Amino acid sequence: MRYVVYGAGAVGGVIGSRLHLAGLPTTLVARGEHLRRVRQDGLVLDSAEGRRTVRAPATDTAAEVAWSADSVVLLCVQGHQSAAALADLVLHAPPRTPIVCAQNGVANEAEVLRRFAEVYGLTVMLPSLHLDPGTVVEKCGPTPGILDLGRFPAGVDATAEAVSADLRAAGFASVARDDIMAWKYRKLLVNAVGDVSAVLGSGPEVDEVRSRVRAEGEAVLAAAGINAVSGEQDDVRRGETLQPRPDIASFPGTSLRQSLTRGLESEIDYRAGEIVLLGRLHGVATPANALLQATVVSLGRGAAAPDPAVFLAGSRSPESPSE
Repeated sequence: MRYVVYGAGAVGGVIGSRLHLAGLPTTLVARGEHLRRVRQDGLVLDSAEGRRTVRAPATDTAAEVAWSADSVVLLCVQGHQSAAALADLVLHAPPRTPIVCAQNGVANEAEVLRRFAEVYGLTVMLPSLHLDPGTVVEKCGPTPGILDLGRFPAGVDATAEAVSADLRAAGFASVARDDIMAWKYRKLLVNAVGDVSAVLGSGPEVDEVRSRVRAEGEAVLAAAGINAVSGEQDDVRRGETLQPRPDIASFPGTSLRQSLTRGLESEIDYRAGEIVLLGRLHGVATPANALLQATVVSLGRGAAAPDPAVFLAGSRSPESPSE
């Protein structure tokens, strides 16, 4: 396979770096100052093994990619960036190019399937950082991440098996799964719960909010008849695979926290917002997730972080802030 990593930030930068270091042809798609640094000095991969410089081809558009019959796109942009990435890919990538959605949330795959026939979901369990242009950081080691994948909406084929094998060769834990979306729906709830701590910190009130966010998520999945693996299955898959690096423990935790730290738009509409959407479609109240979604939007506009006790009180309301 020849890989095009579209979105070489925290997740894409780590994946692309490791694929390149494993000897697999890899092109990085990035933008702005990050792209300039990568082109000028290479992409620095900070891992448990040390810092390595990756000098892979880099561009800001699919128009400059050397497409071939064995090209595979790893789409690593955040959910709110998918539309722009797809518009670029549709213009320049061959129509039968496999697109692997290495993204959080569960809405990206269906959007890609509108434009490309060969679509795959990938569950991202890859704690990583991208705070400085030209550098990406693995937060775990020696195994940096778990990257299971499968066809969308279901199934496994030769492409899924081949990509999974290449990811293993690059140092990741990876298996091909025929029910990948069941794993991605569980990850959706994991992300929503983790985002509570990213916004509110820690404490008894925060723990209760996390419980409310999780319970609402479980309720909407049940009401919608959506199959998701259990929390226990997710725990077993994670096991002891991802070992945190103690030297970077003080770095911002979730991708949401990193977006807020850098003053960037977040993908909260595709995390807690997805739970809110499902709740509205299926008649399930989701006040905690709706408040989390609205709060993150406010933080992105410069508002102060809310008091956990005030947030907890607001999360009990049967109506969302927008109503």
